[in-house]
Amino acid sequence: MDKQTIVNRIDQLASEFIDIAAFIGENPELGHEEWKASARLKEALERHGFQVQSPILDLPTAFLATYKAAKPGPTIAFLCEYDALPELGHACGHHLIAVMGLAAAVGLQSVIEQTGGTIRVYGTPAEETKGAKVTMAAAGLFDDVDAALMAHPYYAYEKSGMSLAMDALQFEFHGKAAHAAASPYEGVNALDAVLLLFQAVGLLRQQLRSHARIHGIITEGGKAPNIIPAYAAAQFYVRSADRPYTDEIVRKVLSCAEGAALQTGCTMKWSNYEYSYDELITNEALSEAFTHNLILMGIPEADIQHGKDHGSLDLGNVSRQCPSIHPYVKVVDEQHLLHTKEFRDLAMQPRAFEGMLLGAKVLARTAYDVASSPALLQAIKSEFERRVLFK
Repeated sequence: MDKQTIVNRIDQLASEFIDIAAFIGENPELGHEEWKASARLKEALERHGFQVQSPILDLPTAFLATYKAAKPGPTIAFLCEYDALPELGHACGHHLIAVMGLAAAVGLQSVIEQTGGTIRVYGTPAEETKGAKVTMAAAGLFDDVDAALMAHPYYAYEKSGMSLAMDALQFEFHGKAAHAAASPYEGVNALDAVLLLFQAVGLLRQQLRSHARIHGIITEGGKAPNIIPAYAAAQFYVRSADRPYTDEIVRKVLSCAEGAALQTGCTMKWSNYEYSYDELITNEALSEAFTHNLILMGIPEADIQHGKDHGSLDLGNVSRQCPSIHPYVKVVDEQHLLHTKEFRDLAMQPRAFEGMLLGAKVLARTAYDVASSPALLQAIKSEFERRVLFK
């Protein structure tokens, strides 16, 4: 009956939740500029009785909303993302993620007085770039959380699986300008250093494990073809399935850059131009509870795929601080990949909002299980201690 209460509550407010998701989808904002999305989510949470703190850690579009029951119990976190992609808008479905977190929190609120505990909603900007979850995790904002839940829209149902640890590296080479026709011998070509770096990285890939990824772009390569470039720059993402091996690859890429500078006579400076993400450590006990609730909500077990590698997530950093899951929920019926115009457009259709509400119900029902079952809570904690704290 308590789980049905959650479902009924979300259904009662379905039009409100859909309106908010549509508003965020129609007003895409880049990371740390999500003023409209953040304001709309905070307003809804305050109206439903949550205490909202904002900004958080000097992040102007971040927030933390809390609802505490009279009875003690576990602390459950729902995570909202609401940043869009440059030029593409909400092609990763973050407008749906945000409202899944909001709706799940409001749904759980309808029964939390019975189970006891605290509901927290984390507004986490800029997942696509300088993810706020990294800052929040480092500041200890998840240290007392018993379970952190979020779900991602997709074209299939998928269990919470893995993500790749990632570092974002920028390389800047400084040389010396010269006339490319009249006196090229007077120049030191910074673009040559960048090209050598790309060649070295390309050769390095052969010696890397199959789960490693290195991909980059040239962000500056000169101003005119008749001028030897005095400055050139490139940016890379370096990824792998675990943090120690990612760190090892980074050291090798740095050696490639140093070699390129040495060969061309340039000076080189490198930096992290975005935050580093750790790999996601899915809490399997919590994940199985989510899958069980998905099945109870009518999704055939055969339709739920095993977790796959979808790139990198700042939730990986959170999963080092508290038990976490990141399953995928079907919101479109055509197999369009994330970060495409096709997925963006379908993610604004009624079918997508229907999937969003289902995801919210399953998240809230799973959180209810955590709050009402001491055995499940202990299993989640024991696994976290074994796989993360005492690894």
